[in-house]
Amino acid sequence: MKSNISESSKMSCKTIIYIFLSLIIIFALIYILKILSMEKEAKEESDLLNETLIDNNISTEENKIIDENTKKENESKERIAKVKKLQEQNSDIVGWVEIKGTNINYPVLQGEDNEYYMTHNYKKEKSEKGSIFLDYRYNFDKPSTNLLIYGHNLITGEMFKDLLKYSHEDFYKKHPVIRFTTAEEDAEYEILSAFKARVYYETEENVFRYYQFIDTKSKDKYNEFIQNAKRNSLYETGVDAEYGDSLITLSTCSYHVENGRFAVIGREKTTE
Repeated sequence: MKSNISESSKMSCKTIIYIFLSLIIIFALIYILKILSMEKEAKEESDLLNETLIDNNISTEENKIIDENTKKENESKERIAKVKKLQEQNSDIVGWVEIKGTNINYPVLQGEDNEYYMTHNYKKEKSEKGSIFLDYRYNFDKPSTNLLIYGHNLITGEMFKDLLKYSHEDFYKKHPVIRFTTAEEDAEYEILSAFKARVYYETEENVFRYYQFIDTKSKDKYNEFIQNAKRNSLYETGVDAEYGDSLITLSTCSYHVENGRFAVIGREKTTE
């Protein structure tokens, strides 16, 4: 009898171990498939970029003829034309954001709210990584004061993950410019502030709710925003802004506190 119980117990343990190992394998396969799916989406976006954005294959001979200013002007025109082409695929594409030397190089969408493109890609397909998207309150017809752009912070390094690297001044010094191209213009923004924040409760006073600043006709409110941005910055960039300067703010989640955020603010470069 004891032998039978012992054998039964051994079989039960083996069954449990088998089930446990099977579950581990299943979860591992699901995770791998998820990563592969995200990589496939990333490749599609990369292909979209390669198909539509600038071809810089200018020969050495041409470089001798075209000066730097002319090349830059031609490149900007090309970028603008390509954004217009992208809009034929999805009219919600309002531009392209790029920070040279980083993984931040994506189409920017704008929906009727700030929810849809958190869970959909540029093809309007369901996607856990969502899209890079502009706050729905921004009005291009005015235009508004501040391009407030959101993106997920993904463990794969995609979307706005690289934004967190701006917590280090050395990284900022190597990547001081944000480029944003629309169907109307190709603009560069010099970074003036990078800081950690969080989403504040309504009852909290004297806090910097940068995520509520989209547009203002008030010089005082504009200056207050810039002062807060500079005051909260992790380091001094030497860049400032004056009332009337267009701004861009890139925002992503950060886990230093509950409901944490990390933001980088830039001022549009003026033409010399």
